[in-house]
Amino acid sequence: MKHDLGTTCVPLNPQRIIALDETMMEILLALDLQPVAAPEPPLTGSRRQKFTNKAKEIETLGKVAQPNLEKIVQLKPDLIVGFSFGVEQNYKLLSNIAPTVGIDYTHNAWKDALVRVGEITGKSKQVQQLLDEYQQRIKILRTKLNNKNNLKTVTISRFYAPGIAPEFRNKFSFPVSVISEVGLSIPEKQNQISTNPDYSYVAVSLERIDLLDADILFAALDSKAEENFQKYQNSSLWQKLNVVQNNRVYTVDSSYWIFGNILSASAILDDLEKYLLNDKNINN
Repeated sequence: MKHDLGTTCVPLNPQRIIALDETMMEILLALDLQPVAAPEPPLTGSRRQKFTNKAKEIETLGKVAQPNLEKIVQLKPDLIVGFSFGVEQNYKLLSNIAPTVGIDYTHNAWKDALVRVGEITGKSKQVQQLLDEYQQRIKILRTKLNNKNNLKTVTISRFYAPGIAPEFRNKFSFPVSVISEVGLSIPEKQNQISTNPDYSYVAVSLERIDLLDADILFAALDSKAEENFQKYQNSSLWQKLNVVQNNRVYTVDSSYWIFGNILSASAILDDLEKYLLNDKNINN
């Protein structure tokens, strides 16, 4: 099979697949393929507990930037799958361990990656079923949200642990691709300063916190980000935001709001239903 890093002979029914990051792990889980191992993300929380009841059975390979190659050898995989940007550095080494495939990934074109993994693993029919069910859910939620004229713009901001400025996710990002499908959009001022498709975010200093203002603000918190988030909340500039004064700031989990695929996208839809359809602040 040809892929972005070369040509690989892929087994027909791989039983011991290693995913080289949690988004690939998520895709495999969505296709009922339990990976034997995956690394953990460097900053966000792990999605393991969120998306599988068998999280303890998925071995940890350390952090995604430096997967433990010795452990990969010990696990005797029959297929290693990751995204090109994460595989390229170790592609030759990994290929000597097991058939290794690198797949292109664009944040706002995450469905393409899902389709590609389906082709590689012989799960194309299941991929189409997942996408059909997802699009049906999008259609229903979009109709419900269209009845709420006071909902127009949404900011998706990520807050890190102390020492790193927060950011907003732009039109090139994974979460904005999801909310766009249900008819929501980010503020125009965010669009105007997001012109490079290679960057899915824009950092925001406290002095430019006004860039986060919108009808709705989802604050996606990393692990240990509460202190940093509280710092911004205590600011008088934060208190002046219309979205704060209207009590429409909602904290969510960055593990699936910032990066992801079909399971994360579905979890974002869960949160949209929870906060935008059932919240009294909006419905009153």
